[in-house]
Amino acid sequence: MSFVVVCLFLGTFSTTSCVKEDEYLESLHELQFSVDTLSFDTVFTTLGSTTKQVKVYNTSNSPIKFDKVSLKEGGNSRFRINVDGDTSLVIRDFTIASHDSAFIFVRVNINPNSSTSPFLVEDGIVFELGNSTKTLALTAYGRNAIYHTPTNTLTSGEVVYNYSVIDCSQPWDATKPHIIFGYAVVDEDSVLTILQGTEIYFADGATLWVYDGGTLNVDGSLQNPVLFTSLRKDGHYENLPGQWQGLWLSAGSKNNVINGAVLQNGTVGILVDTVVNNNPTLTITNSMVQNMSLAGIYGQGAHIEGDNLLVSNCGTATLALTLGGKYKFSNSTFANYWSYSARRSPGVIFNNWYTDLYGNIQFRPISFAEFYNCIIYGSAEEELLFDCAEGTDINTAFYNCLIRTKQTNIGTQTDTKTNEDPKFVDTKANNYHLAAESAALYAGNSAYIEIPYDLDNVLRNNPPSIGAYEYVEATEERDK
Repeated sequence: MSFVVVCLFLGTFSTTSCVKEDEYLESLHELQFSVDTLSFDTVFTTLGSTTKQVKVYNTSNSPIKFDKVSLKEGGNSRFRINVDGDTSLVIRDFTIASHDSAFIFVRVNINPNSSTSPFLVEDGIVFELGNSTKTLALTAYGRNAIYHTPTNTLTSGEVVYNYSVIDCSQPWDATKPHIIFGYAVVDEDSVLTILQGTEIYFADGATLWVYDGGTLNVDGSLQNPVLFTSLRKDGHYENLPGQWQGLWLSAGSKNNVINGAVLQNGTVGILVDTVVNNNPTLTITNSMVQNMSLAGIYGQGAHIEGDNLLVSNCGTATLALTLGGKYKFSNSTFANYWSYSARRSPGVIFNNWYTDLYGNIQFRPISFAEFYNCIIYGSAEEELLFDCAEGTDINTAFYNCLIRTKQTNIGTQTDTKTNEDPKFVDTKANNYHLAAESAALYAGNSAYIEIPYDLDNVLRNNPPSIGAYEYVEATEERDK
């Protein structure tokens, strides 16, 4: 049954017997609400909402004893109320003292229907006293969705994976959003195609797992990207990192392609394991990865190629390239201005070794890590970390890049600037467009441009600016 739970808690609740009946208010003229309408944004059917609150004020010099408090739609309502612990559909003789108030906490649960678009659900809480009534309007936008819930369990050592296997026979499209609980698995020899405009929401700890032999094909666009984000969007959860695990392209997954995607509010945006053939494990273009509590893109012996990317605001690193591998990034911005806690790590990490079960150091070479027209910058004084096995080098190269680093030996450098401010428009607002005084303006090389448009679908200049966004004069409206 659909319901909204409404809880009223009084700051100084009074029904003392010393108040005479003729001292109570006889009308609700001086009853006020902190909002005219208590509204919810999108509420997915069957899941229920988070709790919101509103205040009811008695502004008069006398207490109010309501004849009843009830729902406008009665028993047919999608709402249910709980008034000071009373769960009845009709609450009687409820009192608010003079110049006092009551908190109203509201939660909504909406039944599914056949609609593919958001639909409005309305009701009201009716306060009655004699012939006087006042109504607090309640509205919520319901939305149907496709749910992926665990049906199987896999145990690996001490780790238990509760998972469901995705039916990949049809692509995911924008008709309805998808909601993932636990691990949703793209199985061996399966290809999951996700079309532009599709929205995918993840519950706490949820993961999209591309298993050995599986492939992920995200076919979004700059104008209509595929969204991967957290299920909760209320209050401070809207931009809170760490609400879901991320995309896991496991060792053995192959030929994964992500184009036109936005990933937000997870732990690791994309975890990419060891390459299995000569093709990149992941090719990622025209995409944004933001607000990850650990890392934006995390490669482990992988082969990753990326172009036209913004990876920003991660608790450890925007880009972690570990356990060797092959990496190439072009026309991208890796900007780390993490503010949720102290960040002790540089924004981009390179690593070419690990310790095996016997305590021995095993060398895993990074064959190459190449950056073209890229910005690597952030709030730390050092944004590069080279974690090399003894006696080895990491084969890094930076062409027409802008980097914040104190190191002089960072690999091959051609027309690369260090410690020159990119002058992002507003890092606190996650706005990584370039201001007019940016050192990145027109400092790129057109030879490294394969995608002619930036992340705003703006045509690149010749020569281009460094990073994910091209500088365009008089862009005040775009940069707001």
